[in-house]
Amino acid sequence: MNTKFYDIAIVGGGIVGLATALALKARFPRYSLTVLEKESEVAHHQTGHNSGVIHAGIYYKPGSYKAKLCIEGARLMLEFCRENSVPYDRCGKLIVATTAEELPRLHNLYERGRANGIAGLELIDPERAREIEPHTNAVQAIYSPDTAITDFGQVAAAMARNIRNTGGEILLSSRVLGIRGTGGDYHLETAGADIRCRRLINCAGLHADRVARMMGLHPEILLLPFRGEYYTLGPECRLVRNLIYPVADPQFPFLGVHFTKKIDGGYEAGPNAVLAFAREGYRFGNVCWKDLAAMFTHPGFWAMAWRYWHIQAYELYRSLSRRAFLNALQKLVPELQDRDLARGGSGVRAQVVTREGLLADDFIIVESHNAINVLNAPSPAATASIAIGNYIADLAAKHFE
Repeated sequence: MNTKFYDIAIVGGGIVGLATALALKARFPRYSLTVLEKESEVAHHQTGHNSGVIHAGIYYKPGSYKAKLCIEGARLMLEFCRENSVPYDRCGKLIVATTAEELPRLHNLYERGRANGIAGLELIDPERAREIEPHTNAVQAIYSPDTAITDFGQVAAAMARNIRNTGGEILLSSRVLGIRGTGGDYHLETAGADIRCRRLINCAGLHADRVARMMGLHPEILLLPFRGEYYTLGPECRLVRNLIYPVADPQFPFLGVHFTKKIDGGYEAGPNAVLAFAREGYRFGNVCWKDLAAMFTHPGFWAMAWRYWHIQAYELYRSLSRRAFLNALQKLVPELQDRDLARGGSGVRAQVVTREGLLADDFIIVESHNAINVLNAPSPAATASIAIGNYIADLAAKHFE
């Protein structure tokens, strides 16, 4: 098998890997660059199963990577969509407190959004909430008029075109099987070709920790797969106009089941957050013994299971019970009926757990010798992808020369 040489190789053809490739080609136009994607198409996993929301940046701790990169990324994403004729809709979002007990969390969320500088954010009363979403149940709500939606699959396809147009390559069906250092370079054995590169970027998503270990690193983290399951609303259902979210549980880094308008005009309800039995476990029956062994032999898994057992037990119950899923949605829209719902698709989110059993609440980007590893990039990574790519290009400019 012939060896191909590149200045930069990026492992992972999801939206973060593609955005990083665009940023690096812009920063280093004379460098040869390739993106290695194990599937036969880009954006096959987390990107392709994304709900399509361009988040405004309300939820994230001020000063965190998530806050800074999401806010900048949302602006850049809308600009990219306009320039590349990718459809988007700045439809706005309600975050709804349905009981008085949720009001302190709602107010904290509003103050966090203000601290992050979110434009146009409003704390509104029930009457104003019903003007925006006539069928919602609100004691009080946050209105984010600049929250938008798109199709991140179409965004990724546009990014891939731009990479090729600027001289970059995308090698599909190129699963990385092994990595070794060779004379200061990296030698990657893939399913498609042998690749040698001077600089390596790991954007492997659900498998980022494994790629890091192939490189000889020893991150103490474990990537856990959480499956998010959706229902769709029937075309005759007219109870939702745009986006309706609950007040998120601060104990768990997921937003709770909610209503999402799709760019094609349809609507989804979900997702939940169920621990999957495989890193690509899109259905309940998908089991990968290798992935389960990695979970069960990592101390962080058992610490996490003990810390969040009651939340995960409820998520599993809600996954198995259509009635429980409906009940959670009816807190936001009481008129919703079982006949309005049809089983939809699902996605899997990669979420880092530490050895102490904590679910990482920020992006984790780690540098090593001539390499950068994106080890934790859950939501809002799609929104923030272009900003993440620019950040990685900044790191590369400092340390790759």
